[in-house]
Amino acid sequence: MTEIATRDFLTTTHPYDGLSPDDLTAIAAQLDRQEQASGAIVYTHGQPLPGVWLIESGSVEITDAHGALVSVLHARNHFGERGLLRDGLAATTARVTADAILHLFPAAVFLEAVAQFPSFNRYFTRGGGNRGITQGGLLTLHVGDMLAHAPITCGPATKIRDAAKIMKSHRISSLGVVENDQLVGILTVRDMNNKVVAEGLDPARPVADVMTRKPVSLTPASLGSDVLHAMIEHRVGHLPVVDGGQFRGMITQTDLTRFMATSQAQMIADLSRAADVAEMAAVTKRLPEFLMQLVGSHLAHDVVTRKITDVADIVTRRLLKMAEAQFGPAPVPYCWAACGSQGRREQTGVSDQDNCLIIHDSATDDDMRWFAQTARFVCDGLDACGYVYCPGDMMATADRWRQRLGTWQGYFRKWISQPDEEAQMLASVMFDLRPIAGDETLFTALQEGTLEAATKNSIFVAHMISNSLKHTPPLSLFRGFATIRSGEHRNTVDMKHNGVVPIVDLGRVYALRGQITAANSRARIEAAREAGIVSDSGGRDLLAAYDTIASVRLEHQAAQVRTGQKPDNFLLPATLPAFERSHLRDAFVIVRTMQGALSSSAAR
Repeated sequence: MTEIATRDFLTTTHPYDGLSPDDLTAIAAQLDRQEQASGAIVYTHGQPLPGVWLIESGSVEITDAHGALVSVLHARNHFGERGLLRDGLAATTARVTADAILHLFPAAVFLEAVAQFPSFNRYFTRGGGNRGITQGGLLTLHVGDMLAHAPITCGPATKIRDAAKIMKSHRISSLGVVENDQLVGILTVRDMNNKVVAEGLDPARPVADVMTRKPVSLTPASLGSDVLHAMIEHRVGHLPVVDGGQFRGMITQTDLTRFMATSQAQMIADLSRAADVAEMAAVTKRLPEFLMQLVGSHLAHDVVTRKITDVADIVTRRLLKMAEAQFGPAPVPYCWAACGSQGRREQTGVSDQDNCLIIHDSATDDDMRWFAQTARFVCDGLDACGYVYCPGDMMATADRWRQRLGTWQGYFRKWISQPDEEAQMLASVMFDLRPIAGDETLFTALQEGTLEAATKNSIFVAHMISNSLKHTPPLSLFRGFATIRSGEHRNTVDMKHNGVVPIVDLGRVYALRGQITAANSRARIEAAREAGIVSDSGGRDLLAAYDTIASVRLEHQAAQVRTGQKPDNFLLPATLPAFERSHLRDAFVIVRTMQGALSSSAAR
């Protein structure tokens, strides 16, 4: 029974949601389910790692070797893979901060999965979440862009005791030692331990007696790869950044492991401490800059959107907790689910809210009033945090989308058996559902049988295919760009409705045909290719086109944020270099070709 519950949980978690049913069952059977109480230490820095952990519920705090916060992780986050993929040793310490259910992925099984399944390899080695620091955008970053604060220094005549106080007050592990505006050495915690404490040196002596002179250094123009190479070659953990002899800052090993997670980790920590909606809204205002940082780090587009969506998930869960604190505990089990881009984990810098409530059938009319006020509280809170109300009112505040499980099951039965235009539209949105909080068995009960029933109804499938072809790539008769002809966005292309949406629609139909439970578009296409729903070459071409289109869209939004504009989806093709324009046009051609292939297959 435990294996079944584990398997059901994995079907809603990436990258497991892209596996075949047999592979998913095989992996679920090998995971070790663990219940950990708040305060439990899962592992400590430097300890050999037995595998990788996946959080089902609760939260885990990750700290570095000096006790500084790296990240706070919640349901569906992994941890431990960074050290396992590098040298098998923990680079951090993991402590449970709220009673948790964890799944241990044994090392041998995990490494075999990374080698065997492309979706696993891509997820754990391309630089998202807690992935290896030697992958992804870090290597291409300039060192000057990695410096998080102004340089903190002391003079060579400063007393060792006073230097230690400076490090403590700033919570840092090293100082630049500067004289006449020039770097003459560095002082680290290790220097303190080995040269002062261990040798019984008088702390009133000057820093010059124990500092490291002529340290290995880098310039602001150096790359992240230079940092890694220098640390490995010279076996150092602190690298001063020097420009013309002047000390600009310090890069440490901790910076490397924290860099990609720092902004998100800080947002998560701040959201968890927020006392009200206003404080949460102040945190989510950082999202545009966070998007800009992620895109600037050259992360894959699906990693960027996953990180952005993770914040929305946390905001939603926090609001639900606030609602329960205000209105009392839920009278019956419920599941808060997201659809749209949040459901697919594909949110960008422009996102409204799409959500619903699935409520246990035992709910009374009085109980339903509790859910009505809770839905209003959460949706109002999401709007205040920048996730604006859905213009189509597809939110849990609408009576229609706040119903008992039996009613939801009736909805899907009707949409499948009577696929009129409204049913097609609603089914398209609701097939992207993903549980965010509450009792996930309600979601599982809704999902079970729905895909199978939909797949078997050829008329419904035909209608869904027809609906998926309504959004087309912006190509003119001669395969140039078909831009918007008038209005505010004249001469631009809509990178959402004519860019990514056609691919999202294709992925949804592939998932329907193959009874694929994944909600993420890329995971759907990968699973469809592996299952033979789409040809191997067609699937690879479509994934490449998706990567191009989605990346250009994100780069456009990040560029707008960088110049102080509000991000949108309207790209002026003329602003792209000729090479990028050509690739974007080719990507649109591939999407149109795949739409044609789908249309032809439906006609047969």
